[in-house]
Amino acid sequence: MKKILTALFLVLSLLTYSQIADKAENISPLLIGEQIPNIVVYDVLGKPIQTKTIFDKKTVLVVYRGGWCPYCNAQLADLQELESDILALGYQIVAISPDAPRFLQQTVEDEKLNYTLYSDSKGDFSQAVGIAFAKSKGKLDKYSEGQNPGFLPVPTVYILDSNSEIQFLYINPNYTKRLDGKVLLAVLKSL
Repeated sequence: MKKILTALFLVLSLLTYSQIADKAENISPLLIGEQIPNIVVYDVLGKPIQTKTIFDKKTVLVVYRGGWCPYCNAQLADLQELESDILALGYQIVAISPDAPRFLQQTVEDEKLNYTLYSDSKGDFSQAVGIAFAKSKGKLDKYSEGQNPGFLPVPTVYILDSNSEIQFLYINPNYTKRLDGKVLLAVLKSL
């Protein structure tokens, strides 16, 4: 009986961590007070790294659609302009997208970014935090190098403490609406 209950719990846990909503408006994101799960993502060289290693300090985490998205690039550039202020407040900046590692490097170079980008091309991270929604593969296949199972993340900004706990989040299914940098700085100062 114990084995059956353990197996059932494992299956339910996997279902919780593998959700892709049918559309952006139907996602079920992790909320303030919840902890970011430990998931493997990939650095710009394609090396796997666990999120518990990345989020072991206070973090401004941006999950974006990809380097092909002009709204995402504007947001990443805005963060770069605020980087010194964010660092002075004791936070690191991390960005995650479905782009394959080599496309991350291109984004870093094109946008002249100093902070770290990670790849979630298989969607494990976006699904685990509940922000993935179904999208036809088309362009996604190119930028994920065929890894993308047919999803995009709803653009999200999380502020995490050093225990990966969510202190603040901004999420909007309308990908054209992004958190203003001045508002982000105000939130960081209030935390």
